[in-house]
Amino acid sequence: MTVRTRLRTVAMAAVLSVMGAASAMAASSAAAISAYDFTFQGIDGQPLPLSQFKGKAVLVVNTASQCGFTPQYKGLETLWQRYRDRGLVVVGVPSDDFGGQEPGNANQIKDFCEVNYRIDFPLTDKTVVSGDGAHPFYRWAADELGFLAKPRWNFHKYLIGPDGKLVSWFSTMTDPESDKVREAIEKLLPEKATKS
Repeated sequence: MTVRTRLRTVAMAAVLSVMGAASAMAASSAAAISAYDFTFQGIDGQPLPLSQFKGKAVLVVNTASQCGFTPQYKGLETLWQRYRDRGLVVVGVPSDDFGGQEPGNANQIKDFCEVNYRIDFPLTDKTVVSGDGAHPFYRWAADELGFLAKPRWNFHKYLIGPDGKLVSWFSTMTDPESDKVREAIEKLLPEKATKS
């Protein structure tokens, strides 16, 4: 076998290997084509499938009770109250991933949210949102929106359209009541505001 033939063989093997990896990645992405394909465990221990929110805009936020950004709970509840009748669902995803700032169990987290912020939007049980052990929704979201869209801290926000597709993300620093978040939500709401 000549050097040229060996190089062609090696090059062909490399191309086939890359094509196989690309096909495998495409197949895994196709397996979960929308947010509706994911289910969390609710804070009450029951399944919380995102598919129950089909046709609505959904804001998924990883939260923590002992974080400098914990007061964002107030803004999230305000969004929920303002837009829920028009088709917005806020889903809080308590996580201890960043700084160990969500040390409580499900009952403690729920009590904290109700007592301190009167939260009544859906909450999941404590969930891993980063790294290799991240919940499948968070791995999918990172694949869909790219490396920069991964949560870097608590109160990272993903906005899902009524069709279950990821529309945008907002960093921890973006206040839930900011114009940027509100305008993005309003564009997605299935129900238009009534003029008074």
